[in-house]
Amino acid sequence: MNEEFHQEDEILGKAYDARLVARVLFYLRPYWKLLTISFFFLMLQTGTQLLGPYITKIAIDRYIATKDLHGLDLMALAYIAVVVIGFVVLFIQTYTTQYTGQRAMHDLRMDIFSHLQKQDMAYFDRNAVGRLMTRTINDVETLNELFSTGVVGLLGDVSIVFGIAFMMLWLNWQLALVCLAAFPIILYVSRFYRRRAREVYRESRLILGRLNAGLQENIAGVATIQAFGQEEKMYRRFQEINFRYRDVLLQSIRYNAVFFPVIEVFSALSVGLLLWYGGNLVMTNAIQAGVMVAFIQYIQRMYQPIRDLAEKYNIMQAAMASSERIFALLDTPEAIKNPAQPKKVESFGGEIEFKDVWLSYRAGEPVLKGISFRIRPGEKIALVGATGGGKSSIIAALCRFYEVERGAILVDGVDVREWNKQELRRHLGLVLQDVFLFSGDIAHNITLGDGRIGEARMLAAARRAHIAPFIENLPNRYQEEVQERGSTLSQGQRQLLSFARALAFDPQILILDEATSSVDTQTEMLIQEALEELLKNRTALIIAHRLSTIQHADRILVIHKGEIWEQGSHDDLRAQGGLYARLYDLQYGFRERDRVVADGTAYSS
Repeated sequence: MNEEFHQEDEILGKAYDARLVARVLFYLRPYWKLLTISFFFLMLQTGTQLLGPYITKIAIDRYIATKDLHGLDLMALAYIAVVVIGFVVLFIQTYTTQYTGQRAMHDLRMDIFSHLQKQDMAYFDRNAVGRLMTRTINDVETLNELFSTGVVGLLGDVSIVFGIAFMMLWLNWQLALVCLAAFPIILYVSRFYRRRAREVYRESRLILGRLNAGLQENIAGVATIQAFGQEEKMYRRFQEINFRYRDVLLQSIRYNAVFFPVIEVFSALSVGLLLWYGGNLVMTNAIQAGVMVAFIQYIQRMYQPIRDLAEKYNIMQAAMASSERIFALLDTPEAIKNPAQPKKVESFGGEIEFKDVWLSYRAGEPVLKGISFRIRPGEKIALVGATGGGKSSIIAALCRFYEVERGAILVDGVDVREWNKQELRRHLGLVLQDVFLFSGDIAHNITLGDGRIGEARMLAAARRAHIAPFIENLPNRYQEEVQERGSTLSQGQRQLLSFARALAFDPQILILDEATSSVDTQTEMLIQEALEELLKNRTALIIAHRLSTIQHADRILVIHKGEIWEQGSHDDLRAQGGLYARLYDLQYGFRERDRVVADGTAYSS
């Protein structure tokens, strides 16, 4: 997946794609009034850039030449007024542009987040988390540059260049042609720079992706690296990638160090030609001195946007590539949709029925094969079997994380495909083996911010999960901060906290997926005591590798290779001498032998 991600990131689109721009503009449509204001002030800003040199020309030719101090004072005031107006106009234009861009990008980020939340689990199996985060954060931020310094800045630069060219041609076309003589060479140099910059930019993105991936991997696996003494090897590997990234950035710096001074040289040459040619015209009275001064100012103001145009090209190119990836994500259809008219159950009982259910994660490789069973309201069913047999897949299909290929799953007599997904899952309390805790405090991790769960209900859930004594001994009790993924809590404490979360939501159907497989014996005893009270009048589906946790289940289903091989009570299955009996003997036969040997008694198999 990482390789695919890096390959995708190195592909750069065109600097302008009308189809993508049209889709981006869709997010600006609600803010068209602000855009109109921004464009209006952009034109005013261009006008102030053009007006300043012209005022200088009038001041020199009309008032300095005639020694008219009063007129000169007026021109000085006019020039200052233009500068002040230009400052105010630039402030308003910049603020409205940035404000509009941030609002539009906020809407785009929310659309991406909402779209991701609607995807099924198979989508996240195919797409790495880092890739999706890059789309939602980095690519959207790159797209924002298209508004803040890209499109608007490009329009401003182009309008200034053409406006100055028009003013120079209007003042004196021969002098203007002299000043613009270097433009063809500048265009060629800019084209050369853009091509080289594109290659360096592509390579830098590829290496940066590998650098980030390597850094993330090393930080996440630091315990393993230190345990096996691989610090030096990982250091050399990171150093190699870091050197490559440094070298490619230095190459970019070299191109910049050549390009921008070249533009400065051409600017100076243009001024030199102007002084030579224009000076002759002034001395022969063909033009006035103020015209040449105005031309010098115009040249200086023209070359700044020319320098910027190369950067704008890179910004637009990166933005087009980002927008293409963003819209490719948004165009991914929602695989599991809510029905147009979902059915509602007036009085939820908690009955579950699987009817010949088939499920595949990959085409042609079914993980569930004709699974059929029924759980009556309040019944406790256990699923056991070897790892990879299909137990968790049954849970995933019940929660409709994946769509079944054939058959049907009924909850209270209604096919899960006819339920509203959110409504269905409110009736299911899921406690997983791999507990996920969110950043925030203990209380938030129990209630998940659900306003329907009050403080009394939260406290009761913590007590029933036997985690209240631990929480109440914390310095801030239920407001104690939980670090990322609950790193400051033990595995057992995280399990109990997730158990309290399920209790707080008080579902009619409780699903325990290896919920006690990673806790110590004492913690497991606490959970078993809570379960006895909790499971009364509640349907339960329990997955466990520790067979001691499900011996008192109403019925045990033995899942093997995606099929139900055996079912019955604990005693019945042991008496059958089948797969369940072998699993039980594997777990407890060796324990019994060890106990007998420890007592000094001969053991015979």
